[in-house]
Amino acid sequence: MKRRILTLLLCIGMFFAVIYKLDDITDYISQYFHTTPTVVVENKNKYAKSESYDYVQYTNNFIPYNFQDLINIFYTVLDSGYDTFTFYCPKEYIDCIGDIENISEHKGVDVLTTIGNYVSPYNNFTSLKVQYDTAGEVTIDVTHLYSEEDKVKIGQRIDTIWKELVKAEMSKEDIIYAFHDYIINHTKYDENYENEIKAEKTPTHQASKANGPLFEGYGICSGYTDVMAMVLDKLGVKNYKVASSTHVWNAVYLNNKWLHLDLTWDDPVSEDHSINNLLHKFFLIDTETLEGFDIKDHSFDKSVYLEFK
Repeated sequence: MKRRILTLLLCIGMFFAVIYKLDDITDYISQYFHTTPTVVVENKNKYAKSESYDYVQYTNNFIPYNFQDLINIFYTVLDSGYDTFTFYCPKEYIDCIGDIENISEHKGVDVLTTIGNYVSPYNNFTSLKVQYDTAGEVTIDVTHLYSEEDKVKIGQRIDTIWKELVKAEMSKEDIIYAFHDYIINHTKYDENYENEIKAEKTPTHQASKANGPLFEGYGICSGYTDVMAMVLDKLGVKNYKVASSTHVWNAVYLNNKWLHLDLTWDDPVSEDHSINNLLHKFFLIDTETLEGFDIKDHSFDKSVYLEFK
């Protein structure tokens, strides 16, 4: 009888001990079963640059703990050329989903566009679909700007021009100069493109992409800039695209300096539209020189393009 009473008292004591420590026990169980899942990282494609910049950095860590970590992940996903990628918000990052929404929803369009300016044009996107849930799982689906067929054709075309232009004794600046002139001499600014877009018509030319200047002889600023970025990547020169609210051009790191390169403004439209102009006014110039021209199109955000601050 005494043994039964002692057993009963022991069981009661254990019961109250469990109740007293219930929160600690449930926390432990929760941590055990809700650890951040492992992220599957595939091999990046051949167009990945894996470069870091002042605004955004390439990362091998896909567990974010702040907003900068998030945009680094988005940048790395795009830079690597992934079609889809899934990562997870850790429980310590309380604002993670809110920050994901700020990046991926309409008000974050500028952030995504800016991130895209730092990757190879081959890996840039035309649209991103970001899905997330309350458990913290985030999946990015990328629709790329250039198809695989585009990439092959463009690469072959640039290789052909390269063989025509590049000689063994040429410096990197010489090669950039040669391509600058070649692109301008074989491209006209597509004055109809913007009106066609506004009228919701399919544009006559692929002027906004490298296809326009390389195959059709027509381009707008993004087309000129993409071709030049592809050439700079092939040359092994660090670069990205600088964008204002109305324009885009190339940023080039050469001789330990960041410089501006704007093929669009070096290919101005003549008054009678008959002359194919070629200038070097915006060829590898510093920010002081660029700003000295006082052109609204070149008013860019130095809090983003920090190399030019």
